[in-house]
Amino acid sequence: MAEFASDHYHDSIAMPVTGVAVDYSNGHVIPAHSHRRSQLVYAVEGVLVIETDVGRWVVPPSRGVWLIAGVSHTVRMRGVARMRSIFVNQDAIPGLPDADCVIEISPLLRELILAATKVTGHYDLQSRDGRLMRFILDELCSLPVLPFNLPWPQDARILRVCQTLSEDPADNRAADDWAADLAMSAKTFHRQFQRQTGITFGRWRQQARLLLSLECLAQGMPIVQVALQHGYESQSAFAAAFKRQFGLRPSEFYR
Repeated sequence: MAEFASDHYHDSIAMPVTGVAVDYSNGHVIPAHSHRRSQLVYAVEGVLVIETDVGRWVVPPSRGVWLIAGVSHTVRMRGVARMRSIFVNQDAIPGLPDADCVIEISPLLRELILAATKVTGHYDLQSRDGRLMRFILDELCSLPVLPFNLPWPQDARILRVCQTLSEDPADNRAADDWAADLAMSAKTFHRQFQRQTGITFGRWRQQARLLLSLECLAQGMPIVQVALQHGYESQSAFAAAFKRQFGLRPSEFYR
């Protein structure tokens, strides 16, 4: 497929940093694959849903996902997505993120990424293109990590709970109900859930609801409908939780 040809070409170039630009239709899926270099995945427009064996990232515009080399991942598009990727040698500069994460894409980094995707093939490290790529590396080492990750459990029992809640975020069953369904005590359920995901059951469910809501907001669904479909009793309750998590109200998020 075209995206693989482009990605693999840029992934194989013997330069410390390269960029690629590809546009996708709503609902397009790039199946599981990996790269020999680290990758910054960014959408100028649309929402990207990126999944690995250990986590799920929902990435709206102005955010990007950093994936370390060798990590198998799938990418799903929500809304028409204009995806821009930067491939980076992990040893290109000290201080690059050493784990998969979501980072803020500042206005400066956005413009640098767009410029980098127009640089083709090999370039002189001392040229304008070389300095541009070095500037990108400096920016990647200084950006904050953001709370857009949904940790994914490995235990089959806890995984079933997480999959159910992802498919139906309005499911309001309490932890005691899930514990009974899995034939374990509530105390054991809470302990196992936190061991598997690193966060509490209540926190995981709230984070799942908010991250999943981004996909619906990206497709233009009315906020009140998004709120009700994601387990909130009212638009105001959803907006308050959304602002605590992301720092903005849902109506402001995609501006």
